[in-house]
Amino acid sequence: MTDGLPITAAVLAGGRSMRMGIDKTLLPVDGETLVARVVSAVGEVCAHTMVVTNRPEALEDAGLPATVRVVTDEVPYQGPLGGLVTALAEAPDEWVLAVAADMPHLSPAVVRALWEARDQAQVVVPVGDKGPEPLLALYSTSVLPAARKVLETGRRRLVALFSEVDVVEVPLGSLRDVDPDLASFVNVNTPEELAEVREGAAPAALATPEERPDVDRVHVSVVEVGTRRPRGMPSERPVTLYMNDVEVATVQATPDDLEEMAVGFMVAEGLLADREAFRSADVDHKRGLVYVTTAEEVPDDMVYKTRYVTSGCGKGVTFSSVGHAKGLERIESDVRVASSQLYDLVGQLARAASAYRETGGMHACGLGRDGELVIVREDVGRHNALDKLLGRAWIDRIPVRDAVLVTTGRVSYEMAVKAAKARVPVVVSRTAVTDLAAEIAGELGITMAGYARGGKMTVYTHPERVIASPIPDEEDRR
Repeated sequence: MTDGLPITAAVLAGGRSMRMGIDKTLLPVDGETLVARVVSAVGEVCAHTMVVTNRPEALEDAGLPATVRVVTDEVPYQGPLGGLVTALAEAPDEWVLAVAADMPHLSPAVVRALWEARDQAQVVVPVGDKGPEPLLALYSTSVLPAARKVLETGRRRLVALFSEVDVVEVPLGSLRDVDPDLASFVNVNTPEELAEVREGAAPAALATPEERPDVDRVHVSVVEVGTRRPRGMPSERPVTLYMNDVEVATVQATPDDLEEMAVGFMVAEGLLADREAFRSADVDHKRGLVYVTTAEEVPDDMVYKTRYVTSGCGKGVTFSSVGHAKGLERIESDVRVASSQLYDLVGQLARAASAYRETGGMHACGLGRDGELVIVREDVGRHNALDKLLGRAWIDRIPVRDAVLVTTGRVSYEMAVKAAKARVPVVVSRTAVTDLAAEIAGELGITMAGYARGGKMTVYTHPERVIASPIPDEEDRR
């Protein structure tokens, strides 16, 4: 015990370190393990410290002080909220500091600042441009009943608790007074991030540019020679998808509408089927994680299945293959659509695809019903854009079985498989359709059209759904 604040620091070390590949909490940083480094930092300010883990035997050689309690999760692998519930039940103090075991630059001054901000709240959490930072926050033990109740619903993220209790939000920028670079909030999730910590690289700023007016910033743009028209750059990040806390896949994606992408991906892979069983999709933008919670069971083999980092295009579907088209029921649909309407939907998509116009490096997908686009989604990967679109439709219960799928990108076999699984009867692209995609579309009853531009289009399969009608030329459409 120290003479610190009446707080029990709970270092949550129950994660599986999937992106690191090994238990990151035991990796050495400056001569001590990562978890010991965090324990040392919180020990300077908190009266008591405990480490909550699913594998206490792994911490025997972690170099922890004898005064630090190692507590086993009440129920293993219940995510951060499960770890907090265990800490709240075991804490000898009225307040618990929940902190991740992979925060090598944690400053005791930040903890003191949170303590001073607590007022009459039950939770004190820093909040920045990317949302709350629940893994460096204070929790009153009075929230234990609410935390247990939320955990019983299957939700395992700390933010799921916030709507049930009184919360004080501390602007992240205000903590620069005690931590100028906000280094306390840096996590180590990948080998690259570990290397930066070991090399003493400066942590990336977490706040918006407006919160750092003292820092010079350089705007980078791409200028097209000849036109001199500035363009932004397409954004992509690795995003890891979880179903009931089981890792499903990691994809390279544009970091927008990620909850929709995760749901659409899992629906296409057959992991989500019962809309009534779906509970939530929560995004951790800072760490690039999406947690989908459902009453449906995770397939047993998914726990041990090899995960792939998809490329954004080309190897877009992690588990789907040509074989996934076998066994799918043929689509029987009475939908009929005029060729002029298909062409108009392609034009609507071009006008709605703002990111594509800005960067020139994005793909867009649209869902058309009764001649109008009802959903448009964009991503650096065309299959990601489709997952986002289908995910939004599934969440909002928008029917797709009599709709038209429109895309700016090439339709390859995995796009055709996704459309077939979603039971979309008509697919049209302004660019190419691969031979394998056309073969799958033909077998499964999908009308597939490509090269919808320049006043014409090519219908490759099931043309009986397309009613020939005059397509207005470019001048008429202006």
